[in-house]
Amino acid sequence: MKNTFGNNITVTIFGESHGPAIGAVIDGMPPGIKIDSGFIKKQLDKRKPKGKISTARVESDRVQIISGVFEDYSCGTPICLLIQNQNQHSKDYNKTKALARPSHADYSGDCKYLGFQDYRGGGHFSGRLTTPLVAVGAICLDMLASKGIYVASHLKSIKDIEDVSFSSDEELLKQQMDKVNDEYFATIDDAVKEPMNRVIEDAFHSLDSVGGTIETAIINMPAGVGEPYFDSVESILSHALYSVGAVKGVQFGTGFPISRMYGSEANDSFRMKDGKVITSTNHNGGINGGITNGMPIIITTAIKPTPSIYQKQDTINFRERSDEEICIEGRHDPCIAHRARVVIDSVVAIGLVDLLLTRYGQLYFQSEPKENF
Repeated sequence: MKNTFGNNITVTIFGESHGPAIGAVIDGMPPGIKIDSGFIKKQLDKRKPKGKISTARVESDRVQIISGVFEDYSCGTPICLLIQNQNQHSKDYNKTKALARPSHADYSGDCKYLGFQDYRGGGHFSGRLTTPLVAVGAICLDMLASKGIYVASHLKSIKDIEDVSFSSDEELLKQQMDKVNDEYFATIDDAVKEPMNRVIEDAFHSLDSVGGTIETAIINMPAGVGEPYFDSVESILSHALYSVGAVKGVQFGTGFPISRMYGSEANDSFRMKDGKVITSTNHNGGINGGITNGMPIIITTAIKPTPSIYQKQDTINFRERSDEEICIEGRHDPCIAHRARVVIDSVVAIGLVDLLLTRYGQLYFQSEPKENF
């Protein structure tokens, strides 16, 4: 039973949705990494629910750094991050604890954990567990930025409302990334914000939910990072992305539509520009043979509709082995894609840091030795 991700830097998450606390332990962090508590808070604020398009459960999400950090720098020892749960309504789940909520992990979790799992709010399977991932991701995003590597995501679609894609022009792409990184409801085209919000609110009023897609761009990754097979860039980043329970699809570059192209259309021709190797197109999303080629890495992630909806649904009682109906109560999001955007940035950043440590070792991120005193 594993709750740990990574090879050279590992992240273990712990806790349950309605338990006393959730958190993460980071092991393998190089010493001398600046830990910016203000940036961690800023990233966590992007995940918080706001208004009718989100759940009414609002937590303070104050991160306590229990170990591994001294005078705002990593010590090189395990970093433990703790976040208290303070706003639980556990009674909402008492009546349905033996009912398998459709598209939730209630039944599969009961099979795996032999009935000993914490069923309240989904327990360890809850989206609440993405909170420590965002805290860890903030540290990793800062590490990447220190090397000039940047990550940004936007809402590519909500149901059938589409935002524009990230630009293939390097200068415009960086401007788009800066824009969406400063937003809570992150879109490139401001004109789609209101229609997207309306679709989410309509789902809320219909006691239903909607999903969406998130497009992520990574720029300035050095060429030559990744392994050709089992630890390819796609393998590591997909592994990280599928750790987010709402993710049901991941594609790189053009993704599935590349299967409908001729090779002459899909191939990315290499060229020289200002002494730098580039490709004239980027259908392969900055990756060849599992290894970065220096072009922007482009990822699209599919986020399913929130499974907790207020309509009556068919299900089973897995204790009595009988067919039942369920009407879910509690506080739930009609859409989680806009809050998941920062989670996607975070798990991608964790994966990238692990890939870079594999390629270059701890000295890649490490600061100069601190002066003796």
